[in-house]
Amino acid sequence: MRWVADLLYVLAGLAYLPIALYNALLLGKNRRGWRERFGSVRTFDRSKPRVWIHAVSLGEINATPRLVEQLQRRLPDHEIVVSTTTDTGFARAVHFYGRDRVFRFPLDFSLVISRALTRINPSLIVLVELEVWFNHVRMSSARGIPVAVVNGRLTERSARRLAWLGALGRSMFARLAWVGAQDDEIADRFKRVGTPADRVEVTSSLKWDSAVVVDQVEGADELARAMQLESSRPLWVCGSTGPGEEAMLLEAYRLLLDGQGALARGMHEVPQTSGGATVPILAIVPRKPERFDEVARLVQRAGFTCLRRTECSDGHEAAPVPDSAVRLGDTMGELRKFYSLADVVFVGRSLVAMGGSDPMEVAALGKPIVVGPHTDNFQLPIRALRGSDAIRIVDSPDALADAVRTILSDKPAAADIGSRAKEVVLRNQGATARTCDSLVRLLKRE
Repeated sequence: MRWVADLLYVLAGLAYLPIALYNALLLGKNRRGWRERFGSVRTFDRSKPRVWIHAVSLGEINATPRLVEQLQRRLPDHEIVVSTTTDTGFARAVHFYGRDRVFRFPLDFSLVISRALTRINPSLIVLVELEVWFNHVRMSSARGIPVAVVNGRLTERSARRLAWLGALGRSMFARLAWVGAQDDEIADRFKRVGTPADRVEVTSSLKWDSAVVVDQVEGADELARAMQLESSRPLWVCGSTGPGEEAMLLEAYRLLLDGQGALARGMHEVPQTSGGATVPILAIVPRKPERFDEVARLVQRAGFTCLRRTECSDGHEAAPVPDSAVRLGDTMGELRKFYSLADVVFVGRSLVAMGGSDPMEVAALGKPIVVGPHTDNFQLPIRALRGSDAIRIVDSPDALADAVRTILSDKPAAADIGSRAKEVVLRNQGATARTCDSLVRLLKRE
């Protein structure tokens, strides 16, 4: 099966090559790290036992710090190294763990994986959510290296696609040493695709533990001053937005502004909605940095002034902007600051069919949350928040404008929504400790 998998990868690679070249040459994505992708990672000290954690992208990397911290405490003699695939994930991993412990995940060709395993020499491999690759799992298992999945997430759609692989897919999942699934439905899907039932446990989501419950975030006040987020106006933050979504957000914002003819007044007065609430300042923070310029142009084409974070450094006053100006968060690592300042938050990639984004960080800050209908990748937290009436789900710009207007028009009710969201986070924490216990037992058993 090894050569079958390699052949399939070659064919898939040739089909994907034009897209990869377009991304690298025109969009500037995935230009670096190709030596590591072909297995030429640094050679780690073979005298040390080692845990290799792989988290494909930014969201998965953000779920790892608490786990790494607890594993390091429980396994002080083990070195922990981290791989990732995307540019944003790599940058965040280096920020958390330092360049010497971080590398790009190798392509799943058998010769590449063999070279990488020899150089890394792991005692345990931990895959975050669902980064299961045939040669990687097969060859690790053959060397006696247990491979575990933590924070396991497998959608129904992905399970059906994996079923198309037949024996190839089932043999891959059968080699997994342990899976910590986020909920019962996901656990059942892992079993359906071939993971032995006695190796699957329900641990809940690590991201509940990564969501730090606080009332204030360091640096938020400086951000507010730099971006002219005056306290007399509420702030509506739209975070982790995706392609096709920002235009819908701007349409909803225009509906809010048009409530009392604010556009006709030239936006020099603080506009009021038809319910009497002050129309919010809108801040948009796209998920991917390569889209910052694109979204800035979109804001301007829609007729709004765009105030970019990169143009507003801390400690410097920017020139005054119209009341309708849209703030654009075009830096990395400041989304949580924006969220902490918000009076209402829209969590993106959910009005378009992109699977949604993580609402747990917002919930931990006690903010009223609005999402679209496309949240397949975050069904567990969405269900938990819905069950406590701590989230609002909309399916159009009109409905989004109505939801924001309603939340802002009743401050006590909005505070209750945020308080219930925070309670949901506190109630669901503990997955990291359960996951760490299972990984330590697995490592010692091996």
